[in-house]
Amino acid sequence: MTTKHDTAGSPYRVPPEPKRWPSISLAVGVHALLLAFLYIGVSWQTTAPIQVEAEVWDMKVQSAAPPPPPPAPEPEPEPEPEPTPPAPTPRAAEPPPPPPVAKPEPVAKPAPKTPDIALEREKKRKEELKRKQAQEEEDRLERERELAEQKRADEKKAKALADKQERQREEKERKLAEQKEREAAEKKEQLAKQEQARKEEAEKKKADKEKAEKLAKEKAAKDKAAKEKAEADQLAKLAKLSRDAETKRITGSGNPGSTGSAEKSTAPRLDAGYQAAIAAKIKSNANYAGNTDVPGNPTVSFKVEQLPTGEVVSVRKVKSSGIPEFDDAVERSINKSSPLPKKKDGTVERSLSVNFHMKDLN
Repeated sequence: MTTKHDTAGSPYRVPPEPKRWPSISLAVGVHALLLAFLYIGVSWQTTAPIQVEAEVWDMKVQSAAPPPPPPAPEPEPEPEPEPTPPAPTPRAAEPPPPPPVAKPEPVAKPAPKTPDIALEREKKRKEELKRKQAQEEEDRLERERELAEQKRADEKKAKALADKQERQREEKERKLAEQKEREAAEKKEQLAKQEQARKEEAEKKKADKEKAEKLAKEKAAKDKAAKEKAEADQLAKLAKLSRDAETKRITGSGNPGSTGSAEKSTAPRLDAGYQAAIAAKIKSNANYAGNTDVPGNPTVSFKVEQLPTGEVVSVRKVKSSGIPEFDDAVERSINKSSPLPKKKDGTVERSLSVNFHMKDLN
């Protein structure tokens, strides 16, 4: 039977060999006592001892010693010879003495068999010792086999764990790489969308700008055409007024108490074209965004002083239109128009009276 020992966590130890001296001493003492009893028993026997054989079987021993050989049969005693009858003798003579009776030879006793119990015990002891040693060797080999199996199982378990960890690491790295690729693709797609949106926005802004510029150009062209038309109308109106005034001056119908001749008139005369040029420039710089939906046609009058070069020196309001925003707009346009246009001969009027009507600006 194989005995398994738990060796996990402790080193293997060889079991101590049993001591031999107590067993040897006990065997020697028993043998000596047995020999003493045998000697005493043999010395007490006066007749041929009856030999009794007994076999002792040890159940633990698989093979018993062979039985001792049967004792040799005792030799039968030789028959005693019959006595010879005496020969007849004369009476006078004394009879001879009878021959001595031959005694039977003593039967030779077989030598007592040397007891082999001690040898059997020694043999059994050696066999038991061999069996124990064989069992110990078998146990040792079994322990080594179990340790080897445990080591292989541990190595297999460690390898399985390492393989599992390696697979988990590879799976983690694969998922991380996939996540990075996915994030890179998403980022690339997002950047592409942003770039596309930026391009579309730039194109839209460009289109809006071009459209605005086109509208502005169209509006500027329209405004310029309208302004030129207004200036032309204003010049025509001023020219007509100038012609009318000149006609009245010549005919003398414009000034009560006049004599009907131009030489008698003392009023200053201005070139109609000169007046129209000044009015047109001031009007081109006028920028009034206020309300023009008012009753009548409000008029503002300014006294303008200028240098011989046409540069405006001072602007003084003589009469207000009643609308301060309109008055300020006209005053700014006069200052912005400096230098003012000159006459055909290159001279200027040092002092000018400038009148502007609100609804004439549109």
